[in-house]
Amino acid sequence: MAETNLQILLKRRPQGAPVPGDFDIVESAVPQPGAGEVLVRAKFLSLDPYMRGRMSDAKSYSKPVELGAVMEGQTAGEVVASNHPGFAPGDQVLGGFGWQRYSVRPGAALFKMGGDSAPLSASLGVLGMPGLTAWKGLEDIGEPKAGETVVVGAASGAVGQVVGQIAKIRGCRVVGVAGGKDKCDYAVKELGFDACLDHRGDLKAQLAEACPNGIDVYWENVGGDLQAAVLPRMNDFGRVVVCGLIAEYNDTVARPGPNLRLVLVKRLRIQGFIVSDKDGWARYPGFRQQMVAWMGEGRMKFREDIVQGLRNAPEAFIGLLQGKNFGKLVIAVD
Repeated sequence: MAETNLQILLKRRPQGAPVPGDFDIVESAVPQPGAGEVLVRAKFLSLDPYMRGRMSDAKSYSKPVELGAVMEGQTAGEVVASNHPGFAPGDQVLGGFGWQRYSVRPGAALFKMGGDSAPLSASLGVLGMPGLTAWKGLEDIGEPKAGETVVVGAASGAVGQVVGQIAKIRGCRVVGVAGGKDKCDYAVKELGFDACLDHRGDLKAQLAEACPNGIDVYWENVGGDLQAAVLPRMNDFGRVVVCGLIAEYNDTVARPGPNLRLVLVKRLRIQGFIVSDKDGWARYPGFRQQMVAWMGEGRMKFREDIVQGLRNAPEAFIGLLQGKNFGKLVIAVD
């Protein structure tokens, strides 16, 4: 066991885009588990856009990270010590906490990995919170039907790539939106999307060409200009699944909202959701079983962007908000 616990703390709240000076990198004593708790040594840390919201003290669906506290995030790793009967040293688990090497967690908060051939890092992406988010949001809110057109923002990202592939499995025409030719080619050639549009181009014109029969389901990961271009092309009784708004996370002044008259005229359903709502994580075992089966059949592919070293997490996270990652962004802790 390492003698110290490497941690990354929130030093100050960002004004606009985060910068390296918003974080502190420190070493502390390794925590010890209490009754019913487990000490987890992280091997991989998930970096996700929602973390930008946790850095702000604005009112939201979850409490902000306190100044001086460990940055929030999920890890996958190995049990070092256990005071819970369901876990033993050496077990691989999902559910470690924070931008740190070691964390103590209640046994009930952990999922034991094993029993399938998936790499541990995938438990933070296609088989983790992003994948579960895609599966739950699309099935419960998007309700895709064969023959419908589904548009996916941030199509090559951790959530978007899973949304598009599930929609294809459900028999839909899938149009992605991503940043640049390489990401668009990946969505079409590797993930099987029917088309992918570069958000740096004329979105209205591209959507008109790619979605001649309108849009039935829009998976919202982006906001901003993409949202404004998509809503007028929505079909009557279309569904908008609001998962994220990454283009707006660093705004210091709220942008003017879309004209919601379209919601009335087209009778749209627009619903935001968080993966933990209701029975979200209770459905994880069934979700993982289905995803692993699809992976074995070659119907579910994934791409990871792995950055080496926990100390590099702040720079990697800043790049994530700028769209520099390609695939699910994961930190290999050591």
